[in-house]
Amino acid sequence: MIRPFWKMLGRVQLVLAALSLSLILCEPAARRYGDRLQIALPVVALACAAADGRAGELLLRFTGVIAVAHGTKQLLGNTALNRRPGGGSDGFPSAHTAAAGFGASALLHDCLPPHPVARAVVVIGAGFVGASRIQAQAHDIWQVLAGAVLGWLGERVLRRDSHARRTVIRWLGSLRAACRRSLWSHLPSRT
Repeated sequence: MIRPFWKMLGRVQLVLAALSLSLILCEPAARRYGDRLQIALPVVALACAAADGRAGELLLRFTGVIAVAHGTKQLLGNTALNRRPGGGSDGFPSAHTAAAGFGASALLHDCLPPHPVARAVVVIGAGFVGASRIQAQAHDIWQVLAGAVLGWLGERVLRRDSHARRTVIRWLGSLRAACRRSLWSHLPSRT
């Protein structure tokens, strides 16, 4: 279903149209534009990945990035690093910026041809998400930068063909095996 649209219209036009539509259909406020773009960028990247048959893998990496962002917020609790400028906790890292950074990275590397205007729009859109979070006093600059780095790393480093991903999978396999050995060693023998 998605593939014919990509072929008929072209990726650049569809990406720009989707991002423009997400902004046109929202309340004209910086915070709302940022809220929309943090959803639009990864959704458009997912559509592009679906057209290429890679949607499942991209969705898995995106879910991991968002889980790490929210898990980090919970682990940090009420520490100074995790406090939002406007009050409250759960500020580090900015999950909005992580989502936008992830989507922008996927679009730049897998979807958009070397089209300078489209690439600039995507990068500016992701940057705008972070800036809108600072302007709304939802995050400080360090929380936004951490979110951007998390989104980019999650998209680039955890790809199917990456050495880092293979290392993480090996480490998780070793951890699982160690847990099994530990579990079985505590059970009484049946002899």
